[in-house]
Amino acid sequence: MRLGNMLKEEYIIESLSAGTKEEAIDELLNLLSKNSPRMNIDVVRGLIFEREEIENTSYGHGFAFPHARTDEVDDLIVILGVSKNGLRGKTPDNIPVSVVVILLTPSHISKLYLQTLSALATFARNENNLELMKSTKSADEVIDVIWKSAVRVEKELTAKDLMRRNIATVTPDDSLKHVANMMFKNRLSAMAVVDKDNNLLGQITDKDLIRAALPDYKTLIDNLNYSFEVEPFEELLKQEDKIKVSQLHTTDHETTTLNTRLVEVAALMIFKDLRRVFVVAEGKLVGVLLRKDIVNMIIRG
Repeated sequence: MRLGNMLKEEYIIESLSAGTKEEAIDELLNLLSKNSPRMNIDVVRGLIFEREEIENTSYGHGFAFPHARTDEVDDLIVILGVSKNGLRGKTPDNIPVSVVVILLTPSHISKLYLQTLSALATFARNENNLELMKSTKSADEVIDVIWKSAVRVEKELTAKDLMRRNIATVTPDDSLKHVANMMFKNRLSAMAVVDKDNNLLGQITDKDLIRAALPDYKTLIDNLNYSFEVEPFEELLKQEDKIKVSQLHTTDHETTTLNTRLVEVAALMIFKDLRRVFVVAEGKLVGVLLRKDIVNMIIRG
């Protein structure tokens, strides 16, 4: 089914008057209230903003996808608004939000909700679509832009639907200092190791960094009174520019493909107690699936 089929003209504002995303959400909920006067909009609004407090739903590329699961609705509802000048507020990539799409769904059709959210993200990643949306002059033109994009709501979620595409990577020749800085800057517990052609070679984790400082950790565990001649972490810091990723990284990692079903990846994570699975295409790194993202998206919504 095409994404365009999910939209109705009566749930579209082609020119928002709002100045912020919060105001845009209220403007779109007012439209919903007019079309569904029996719905408790205050309950819906509370759930949406509760979700916003947990995590900002600004996706990037000029799009935001506020959403909530609520029994105030009997079926999936998509409400869309376009801001011609962009909205004030923080975004992941510093591109102002110009398209706000609210998704409301009852708990019993969460699968369709996730698939629709994935399709919207696919639509947003095409840079041309933002300008096309901003150039529309009516609700039917908005639907037409989305229809012509040919983006589909797929039957099953796959790795490409949930994977992270912007991945911080390192090469075998990078230093320990560079790795530590990148991990701190990006709040990461591991990084993919790639060659100059972006072929996946392995990974380096925070555990690997600690192990570099404590090569005799087994002795330490066996004897907690074990005394080091020098402070191990201080000694590691002295060598951080000289120690290379090639000395520390491992090839102990799991990979999957773009079209692997998400349930299969999740099962693999449980079976092998994995925090992450790298997504590759012809050996080249194209994404990473994190266990916490599966929890955030599917369990928490």
